[in-house]
Amino acid sequence: MAEPRPVGSGPGAGPAATGTGPGRLLVAVYGLFALSAGARAGWQLATRFEEAPVAYLLSALAAVIYLVAAIALARGGPSARRVALLCCRVELAGVLVVGGLSLVLPDAFPRATVWSGFGIGYGFVPLVLPVLGLWWLSRTQDR
Repeated sequence: MAEPRPVGSGPGAGPAATGTGPGRLLVAVYGLFALSAGARAGWQLATRFEEAPVAYLLSALAAVIYLVAAIALARGGPSARRVALLCCRVELAGVLVVGGLSLVLPDAFPRATVWSGFGIGYGFVPLVLPVLGLWWLSRTQDR
């Protein structure tokens, strides 16, 4: 197995591994968010589905996106990079749309989702995480 190259080393050397260096921290945070959002959504869907099905399903969707992003970032490679890029883009769109709607139309979200208020319930990490993911993917791409 080839060693991942450092970020920015030599033209034509291929992309740097996304799950090494600072990418490990990104993978860990995505994994932690997949676990926390998934556990919360699972509990809410199992015990309170009728209260706010849309909000709880959105949290479950966020958990799936976090999990897929963590795996893709950890694996690296061209296909995994494309999957990670898609996850980060969908996640950013989700947090912006749901975050905005939850402020403008609060009755549409009677219970908070991971992305409500742009991730305020999670310290705005859901807003910052896809931006960091997109930055890291651009930083480790072929030069």
